[in-house]
Amino acid sequence: MDALKIKKAIVAGFDWGGRTAAILGALWPERVKGLIAVGGYTIANVEANKKPLPPKAELGWWYQYYFATERGRLGYSQNTHDFNKLIWKIASPNWNFDDTTYDRTAASFNNPDHADIVIHNYRWRLGSATGEPRYEELEQKLFTGPTIRVPSITIASDFEPEVFGANPDGVAYRNKFTGKYSHKIFRGIGHNVPQEAPEDFAKAIIEVDGWEQTRELVAAPA
Repeated sequence: MDALKIKKAIVAGFDWGGRTAAILGALWPERVKGLIAVGGYTIANVEANKKPLPPKAELGWWYQYYFATERGRLGYSQNTHDFNKLIWKIASPNWNFDDTTYDRTAASFNNPDHADIVIHNYRWRLGSATGEPRYEELEQKLFTGPTIRVPSITIASDFEPEVFGANPDGVAYRNKFTGKYSHKIFRGIGHNVPQEAPEDFAKAIIEVDGWEQTRELVAAPA
């Protein structure tokens, strides 16, 4: 944002992108005009992640445990394209994407450090790898579970409980959002909300943008 000379922006994303957006809203609210977070409050807490989930929820995270092994590291490194295509199908079973759609994203996996970053991320989340020391101060702030006060819309899919054991109603993280807030459940789709429901995702961005404009107009002098 600094390099592009963007002072303030709406940030939106799902999965790793949703976590990044939530972190921006929590740590740098002065730079965030509005937030769209698919999956809700997904800021990681390594200590909390050590607590086991119910079996059905643990099943949805099978690849985390696969990645914790040397076999998993080699398996992902050697089969990145097919592995991620399988995850797309599992996480979005009603999304009939074609090979061209997948391959556009898969091109981004062709980086020499991609597999190492993925494996390290999941091992770190399980507490079996150390984080980046230069970000330790920021991580400690995030581990306290900071609230997010920027205008926010959280989005869940009604499919999420089937794979990840998550409750789509958003009650579990409602108190983490202290600014103007709305929660939406998109039905009939899977995990990849921006691509499976692009129009509704875009409408959420426009909606939260309108909140900020309304607030600014109210605050403006007569």
